[in-house]
Amino acid sequence: MRIGELAGMAGVSTRTIRHYHHLGLLPEPERRANGYREYGLRDAVALARVRRLTELGLGLEEVRDVLADDAGRELREVLAELDADLARQEEALRARRARLAELLRRTEEPGGLPEEGPVSEQLAELFAEMARTSAALPGPEPAMAVREREILALLEASGDGRARGAMAATLREMFTEPGSMERAYAAYGLLDALAGAAVDDPRVAEAARAMVECVPEEVVAIAAGAVEGSGRGAEVWAELLVMELAPAQAEAMRMAMRMIAEGER
Repeated sequence: MRIGELAGMAGVSTRTIRHYHHLGLLPEPERRANGYREYGLRDAVALARVRRLTELGLGLEEVRDVLADDAGRELREVLAELDADLARQEEALRARRARLAELLRRTEEPGGLPEEGPVSEQLAELFAEMARTSAALPGPEPAMAVREREILALLEASGDGRARGAMAATLREMFTEPGSMERAYAAYGLLDALAGAAVDDPRVAEAARAMVECVPEEVVAIAAGAVEGSGRGAEVWAELLVMELAPAQAEAMRMAMRMIAEGER
């Protein structure tokens, strides 16, 4: 039987058979005088076994272990490891599906999924509250509110587990106080109004004070910790907060950060 006939019988390609030869998974018969390799029943049985093992999910290295005469692991051991790995994958898939189900549920709620998402449940709740607050405004949502969500989503993605937990606790404290969301949106509006202003405009200080009143000191510490691995910590985060802002807006942000750092609250 030629290699093409063997491949057709086993349901694989001739390229696969040659690859198995190269890896040592399938013995390679000697060429006959005519230059062709002649395959027999034992070759077909061995190839079928390799295919069955790979269909179970075994990698080729694991298949080689199973097929080895002496040094390889027993089939039961390899299959037990594969079963444990599949159980871990199933658990991970269940967790992912539960997360997706929650995200799909949120699409039916007011505000739906934030454009910055998917995010944690805590941030999703905050963003939904922001959407409700924005809907109650007479005009469009302040651009700085959109930027705030982007920054918070970035912070959540870049921080470690402790930073994310601390941020969630801080956000709950920050926005559960009555009127806190309204104060935040008032500050966003003041910042938006500085888009074309000069850095010495009196409204810069007004916007800075408004931000200080609605931002807990813990937020600054959490933000600094999230980028600590960069080597510059709070300096990097401070640069990120003012990046791409208009000069007066950036000055208001820097002024607010200085006020918070110096305890001027």
